[in-house]
Amino acid sequence: MSLNILQKWQKRLCLVVALVAALPALQAAPQDFSSAVKPLLPAVVNISTTSEASADKRFPGMGGGAGNPLEELFRQFLDEQQGGGPKPRKSSSLGSGFIISQEDKTVYVVTCNHVVADADEIKVTLHDGDDFKATIVGRDPRTDLALLKFECEKKVTTAPWGDSKKAEVGQWIIAIGNPFGLSSTVTVGIISTLGRDISARAGRDGSFADYVDGYMQTDASINMGNSGGPMFNVDGQVIAISTAIFSPNGGNIGIGFGIPADLAKQVIGQLREFGKTKRGWLGVRIQGITPEIASSLGLSKPWGALVGETSPKSPAGLAGVQTGDVILKFNGVEVKESRSLPRLVGETDIGKTVPIIVWRDGKEVTLQISVGEFEKAESEGLIGNEDEEAETPTPSKGPMVLGMSIKPLSLEQRKRFGIEDDKASGVVIVSLDPRSEAAEKGLRPGDLIVEVTSERRKLRPKTGDDLQKLVEELRKDKKKQLLLLVNRGGSPRYLALSLEEEKKDDKQDEKKQEKKDKKNAKN
Repeated sequence: MSLNILQKWQKRLCLVVALVAALPALQAAPQDFSSAVKPLLPAVVNISTTSEASADKRFPGMGGGAGNPLEELFRQFLDEQQGGGPKPRKSSSLGSGFIISQEDKTVYVVTCNHVVADADEIKVTLHDGDDFKATIVGRDPRTDLALLKFECEKKVTTAPWGDSKKAEVGQWIIAIGNPFGLSSTVTVGIISTLGRDISARAGRDGSFADYVDGYMQTDASINMGNSGGPMFNVDGQVIAISTAIFSPNGGNIGIGFGIPADLAKQVIGQLREFGKTKRGWLGVRIQGITPEIASSLGLSKPWGALVGETSPKSPAGLAGVQTGDVILKFNGVEVKESRSLPRLVGETDIGKTVPIIVWRDGKEVTLQISVGEFEKAESEGLIGNEDEEAETPTPSKGPMVLGMSIKPLSLEQRKRFGIEDDKASGVVIVSLDPRSEAAEKGLRPGDLIVEVTSERRKLRPKTGDDLQKLVEELRKDKKKQLLLLVNRGGSPRYLALSLEEEKKDDKQDEKKQEKKDKKNAKN
């Protein structure tokens, strides 16, 4: 009997210990957020703009037609009150922002670049309803951030920056903004994840906010008009800035993204001091490393940034960085993912000479590189935009290699596919088997195969036979992957294809494709 009593008391004691251990967590969860929100509301502002421009001008190079990947997936929070049209006309939009400081009568406000891009007039409305005409101090499309200022006689409330590096998944987050013009709207959620990469859904050209290497994701309700508004922690500090949502239908589904405060503070500090950003620059076009690409280059794992193109007059070009190199380390820091390299370079002092380690021909090579200035290179025209893609012409017959019909880059093919660059070289894809891996990975007629690589072997093919011969040799050596350097409209990228033998059915389909190409050529 005494043993049973002892066991009961042991259970009760364990329960008490568990409750005591849980007390800090229970105390950390607020009963409500009123006391936290009340002092924050006056620091958040509504931003309205008017401009005489089409909606497309807000996002240069993206286009506004139906099916645009960025519009469909991220629904930037511009509240375009009138439908867009091909002719420029007066339009208005709404967004959010927050006050970070006041110097004498000058008040500084942070918002998103896309809220004020190309605006002719900007109006800031405070929490108490007072309106002020604002001007742009500086904008940064690469992070989608902007800094505004206006003159105000009275003292205003400011929002302090927090440390986004200390944020953890599961912590509370408070979003305040102007969704659909409904001012001072407060929503609450948690941090869903940190360092979210949304570049794959932000448009193929990667031009939108390419400097942000990881977003803060939240399930707090944010909608059109929240953009530029702050995301606070429970201590009332800004740890992120609302910038985009994932939505298949334009409404909130609990997947929103914010620009981390640590990055925003650096950008806003430069905009305030210089009116623009000042970032380091290498002068390379890069892409990520897939397991297939890693295998074809002899890398032990998929890491680093693959160099697709190097500008001759750039710091990288002068330092000896070559197309096909994989940048593994920059200034002693491992490049685990290609998206981390722009920020590593951008935060390096301009003019500083740093070591980089690249993977080339199956071994590591160390180079010394003097970091240039991105904005200066941009103003001097050293950083070009991708050309628009040409229309796909009627294909003609060529040797079939890995599901691709290949022909030499002749004058006829240049005219057929609109290839105007005199320096362009390689072989041209004139058609593809729609069921081939090449087609599945996005290759298409008019693409140029400039170079092919398999570990230490490289070839710049001049004919389809050159490529076919190399494929057969690599298969004999039991190689599994072939890395292609493809040029489309002046924009190079790498793509890996499998070297596994086609099945008999596949070869029969290939012959049928050749007959089809021949028929189309006659037509």
